[in-house]
Amino acid sequence: MKNLFERAEEFIWQNARLLERRLFDFHFRSGSSQVVLSALRAYQNEDGGFGNALEPDIRCPESQPVPTQHALEILDTTGFDEIIVQRICDFLLSITTAEGGVPFVLPSVRNYPHASWWNTEDNPPASLNPTAIICGLLHKNGVRHAWLERATVYCWEKIPGILPNEQHEMGCVLTFLRYVPQRERAEKEMQRLSEHLLSSGLVAEAGTTGYVRKALDWAPFPDDPLRVHFSEQEIRANLEEIVAGQQEDGGWGITWTPVSPGCEMEWRGWVTLGALLRLRANGYSLEGL
Repeated sequence: MKNLFERAEEFIWQNARLLERRLFDFHFRSGSSQVVLSALRAYQNEDGGFGNALEPDIRCPESQPVPTQHALEILDTTGFDEIIVQRICDFLLSITTAEGGVPFVLPSVRNYPHASWWNTEDNPPASLNPTAIICGLLHKNGVRHAWLERATVYCWEKIPGILPNEQHEMGCVLTFLRYVPQRERAEKEMQRLSEHLLSSGLVAEAGTTGYVRKALDWAPFPDDPLRVHFSEQEIRANLEEIVAGQQEDGGWGITWTPVSPGCEMEWRGWVTLGALLRLRANGYSLEGL
């Protein structure tokens, strides 16, 4: 009988995109970060942004804000590449609205297959999702760019007093607050929003099904500042759910409707890699499961 890790590895090699295969190799087999970057660059366009279904539910080849966010999240784990990141910032500057942030999604999404929630008007306004998380990741990695200065001002104009009741916006804002340099101001907002998070219904209990975020989704790693708000029992229950959620083919499933069967398999490679990383980060010996 193959263990959890062996089954998951087999699923990834059989089904995942080249990008997730190379990320698996980097995280678990001492693979090269440069090989990951080579796969990631294929999703970057001439304008510096990312598209080409890096976010599998957006089949649009043209650059979009959230796929660009995902590229930065990958770079955050493998090492920021200065050329890629500077081109990203140049792209962000080109789509920034008069408010100082970038929209959630651009109108070009409408020209290609996409999930129903990826829709927009002709001239979409700036949004904290994903402006705030992009700012947070850039600050975390010490990036300097005119876009970041302007977008940080935008975030500080929008965040004070805000009470997000949508999980993505809340996650974006919390990432911004974790890494923005103005620490005293950020800690005050972090405390306020942490209290709101716990009372807002955005933290689903273990066993809840559907497209929700549970304690471990909000605080995936032991050093996450939100971890202090959750009991060891809550975290353990979430980890046990991950272990129990592995499917017969070795991968993990998704909790939303994909654009197509191929899109679903792309997502499953993504979430399977994420499940392994989360288990390992929280003390599981994967070879022993």
